[in-house]
Amino acid sequence: MISCSEAVRQLWEYLDGLVGDRELESIEAHLARCRRCCGELEFARELRGTLERASEVDVPDAVLRRLTQTLEDLEP
Repeated sequence: MISCSEAVRQLWEYLDGLVGDRELESIEAHLARCRRCCGELEFARELRGTLERASEVDVPDAVLRRLTQTLEDLEP
C-alpha cells in the first residue's frame, strides 16, 4: 500500500483522471483505508469546485485589456 505522502502527491492527477491503472488502484486502496487522505480528497474537490465557480465571474474589459497588454509586453 502507498503512503499518505504518495497518495497526496498524486491527488490532483487522480482527480484529473491522469493516473495509470496501477496507480489508480493503489490510490483508491489507500483512500479506502485512510480517513486523513479522504479528507484531503474532499478538500481538493471543494477547492476545485470553488475555483471553477470563480472562473464564471465576469472580468471587466478594462482589466482584460491591461492584462493582455502586460502579457504582450513580457513577450521577447
